[in-house]
Amino acid sequence: MSAPAQSPTTAGPGTGSSAAGTAPPPPGGRARLLGAVPPAAVLLLLVLVPFFVAQDGTNILTRILIFGLFAVSLDLLVGITGLPSLGHAAYFGVGAYTAAIVADNWTPSAPVPVLMAAGAGAVAAVLTGWLAVRSHGVFFLMLTLAIGEITAQLALRLDGVTGGSNGMSVPSVRFGSEPFDAGFRVAYTYWYVLAVFVIAFAAMWLIARSPFGLVLRGIRDNEDRMRSLGYTPFRYKYVVYILAGGFAGVAGGLFAQVNRLVSPGDAGFALSAITLLALVLGGAGTLWGPVLGMAVVVIVRDYYGPDLDGHGPLLLGIVFVIAVYVLPRGFAGLAGMLRTPKRRRTRSIVPGEEGSV
Repeated sequence: MSAPAQSPTTAGPGTGSSAAGTAPPPPGGRARLLGAVPPAAVLLLLVLVPFFVAQDGTNILTRILIFGLFAVSLDLLVGITGLPSLGHAAYFGVGAYTAAIVADNWTPSAPVPVLMAAGAGAVAAVLTGWLAVRSHGVFFLMLTLAIGEITAQLALRLDGVTGGSNGMSVPSVRFGSEPFDAGFRVAYTYWYVLAVFVIAFAAMWLIARSPFGLVLRGIRDNEDRMRSLGYTPFRYKYVVYILAGGFAGVAGGLFAQVNRLVSPGDAGFALSAITLLALVLGGAGTLWGPVLGMAVVVIVRDYYGPDLDGHGPLLLGIVFVIAVYVLPRGFAGLAGMLRTPKRRRTRSIVPGEEGSV
């Protein structure tokens, strides 16, 4: 990638803070330590889930982690880069089928199928993203939609490889040469999914907050300005498209090993659309918000849906409508509103203007 002459975050004359040129001091080590306490507490609670939650609840949480990881991979495109894709499920499906084929014909031992699924998702994104990211707006939406539908149709038609409409069964996940003990299979599977989720989420978090991620946000906000600063938006969008495809493949590989059945619908438009809605519900661009949004989707659709005589999608639609009016910026926006008063008091840097930023 070319070396630009100016950083996207470099402030020009007359911008920035007060007339004295002072800026808020960076947070100290104690502040960073305190900020790490809530995530560590959440992680500890997630690790302990199998000890105090029934198997059905653990299974639901496992699905939340898998589809939450897929939602975060889509957030790299939608919230971080400004590329709303309608065909991201294609790479989820490619990863799922790859993991199924590897587990059935080579080995179901963790983490080999998931690693192969990640590679397959990234390769599929390399082949399709070169064309997709050259387009903008509605054209990008239509291209990604076509990619998703073509992938689903290939999975349906290549029944000799994928099982067609009947789907493809997947052997249960193993560690080494031994399968999970039947009595602890749910807990071991959950911990395995949690470990992969934490590693992949941490990687995407670092990407979003790296200098590369800052450029992506600049492209999202003003692509023409980034181009004038010397950046090549196509290269950055292409790379993040490949990364998002790889992480979607990881989620698909986990899904295949946990669900033990992959079907063409797992690569279709419905999954992409409902994941986009989860981003809206949770708050796009935050990475953690889409996980909460997908948690609502999975709980309503998979936990309460079977008890509603097929009216689960209706209830989910009502939830989305209410959320759009009550939380226009999603759960992440609600958290931001709760923190805003404190920020205005502590980040004031102009003398005599209490509460300004």
